[in-house]
Amino acid sequence: MTFEFIKTRIENDKVAIITLDRPKQLNALNTDLMIELGQALKDYDADIHIGCIIITGNEKAFAAGADIAAMKNYDFADVYATDFITKDWEIIRQIRKPVIAAVSGFALGGGCELAMMCDFIIAADNAKFGQPEIKLGIIPGAGGTQRLPRSVGKSKAMDMILTARMMSAQEAEQCGLVSRVVPLDKLMIETIEAALTICAYPRLAVLAAKESVQRSFESNLSDGVMYERRLFHSLFSTYDQKEGMDAFINKRSPLFKNK
Repeated sequence: MTFEFIKTRIENDKVAIITLDRPKQLNALNTDLMIELGQALKDYDADIHIGCIIITGNEKAFAAGADIAAMKNYDFADVYATDFITKDWEIIRQIRKPVIAAVSGFALGGGCELAMMCDFIIAADNAKFGQPEIKLGIIPGAGGTQRLPRSVGKSKAMDMILTARMMSAQEAEQCGLVSRVVPLDKLMIETIEAALTICAYPRLAVLAAKESVQRSFESNLSDGVMYERRLFHSLFSTYDQKEGMDAFINKRSPLFKNK
């Protein structure tokens, strides 16, 4: 499928890479881009050969925010009646396979929110994160007020959202927003390596692990632990559980079949 605002490629026949491609606008996220991103994500999620998906931008910007020029003339009736953001941005929440954000440059506003929708973030050392919507007379609208406190805690989230200050990659790693920081020239190398590591593990276990961790953000501890326990139990019905444990006992490399 041909896209106008994103580029796609497949690495090692297993890892799908989606690159946001509006460089003149620092990859500002408009409706058309988000529709294309959602379509690519759904296609790769349905592709049995793909084990992990990466979303990235360019050296200057992962995404510098939502497209303000496209939004400035909207009124309440426009955004409420069309369910603005919800219908085009939330598709990533439906994706079962792991999605990694490889972030360099600016990840601001909607760009920061998109990165946080991914399962984890690997950041280049030049990355900057922020939620500057307050400067525009609005608040984050794609989950920023909900996901950011869960990642960095209430105090830092309030600081970023109320003052609009940007957070460096190093600070983002220290407070848990990103999983690791790497040199800019190694960003895609290390992100692809992480994705290939995930692809080498049993697919059903990977899907269950993602699903269980996601559940922890949406339930209390006792319900989350029970949910985890049932997924854990269910994996004992798979071929790969038998193969993995037998390989461990017999000190050999496992041959997983994703079933």
